[in-house]
Amino acid sequence: MRQVIDEGRASLRNLRASDSGVDDLEQALSRVPYDIGVQHGAAFRVAVEGQTRPFRAIVRDEIYRIAREALVNVYQHSDARNIEVELEYGSRELRVIVRDDGRGIGSDVLHAGREGHWGLAGMRERAESIGARLSVRSREGEGTEIEVVIPNSIGTEARS
Repeated sequence: MRQVIDEGRASLRNLRASDSGVDDLEQALSRVPYDIGVQHGAAFRVAVEGQTRPFRAIVRDEIYRIAREALVNVYQHSDARNIEVELEYGSRELRVIVRDDGRGIGSDVLHAGREGHWGLAGMRERAESIGARLSVRSREGEGTEIEVVIPNSIGTEARS
């Protein structure tokens, strides 16, 4: 019951974070450790490559939620020493990469998820709902890399 309550509260925080205006992904993702009350000694950084551009609100918010969930999972499960988020604004797509040097994800959890947890399944569903591609690469003891790729043709706002 405690887990259900905690997950419900986390979902509400997710909605509030989005409703507060996630206009700048770099800024919003930089705040995640503080927003979730991390007391973890891992080095954390957010890096941006390329020229930032506005994305449609619904796409931007889903990208934020996917990356946020990935970060929450890192902080809760990985025991990582280094955590990094990369936002790569390319000419054809936006790539968001969350990587850590933690304990990694076992292949059984990687493919089927962890019983009673919806993190990976939720990230996959969110990516699919906006036409993004999500990939998760991980090996036990070697960290994890989660990549979300969204084509500019789907995500960017029309220029006037």
